[in-house]
Formats: sequence, C-alpha cells, structure tokens
Amino acid sequence: MDAIPKHRSHPEIVKRLRRAEGHLRGVIAMIEAERPCLEIAQQMHAVEKAIGQAKKALIEDHLDHCLDAVVGPLGSDQRQEIA
Repeated sequence: MDAIPKHRSHPEIVKRLRRAEGHLRGVIAMIEAERPCLEIAQQMHAVEKAIGQAKKALIEDHLDHCLDAVVGPLGSDQRQEIA
C-alpha cells in the first residue's frame, strides 16, 4: 500500500529526478564514447536545469506546506500577496 505523500509535489519531483538521472547516465555514456565536449556540456547543462527545476518545486511546496502549518490555508490571492 502506498503512503500518502506529506507534500503533494513529491511524486512529480521524483519523476523529474528520475528523468534527470536517466539523462545523466546518457551524459556519462557520451563522455565514455568521447563525444565532442560542446555536446557533452550542453547535455550537462540540461541535467543541471532539470535538477534545478525539481529543487525549485520542492522548495516552493515546502514553503507552502510550512505556511499552511503556521497561518492555515490561504487562497491563491493571499499567497500572491505574500510572494
């Protein structure tokens, strides 16, 4: 039985990170195959960006969750005022 995630975004973040993991394995294979450095650097940048987006989603969800715990649920207008 799957547990309900504490944060709603966690399943999507895990998906993003698994895609980045696969992408990173591809980059490693490119290095081992001695592909051109520019191609490798471009792919490494894409992996960094994917991980950065996952990190951003995690932090935003964490802040929302903590905010709810402190002040209670807020509407989207109220959240925008705080942001």
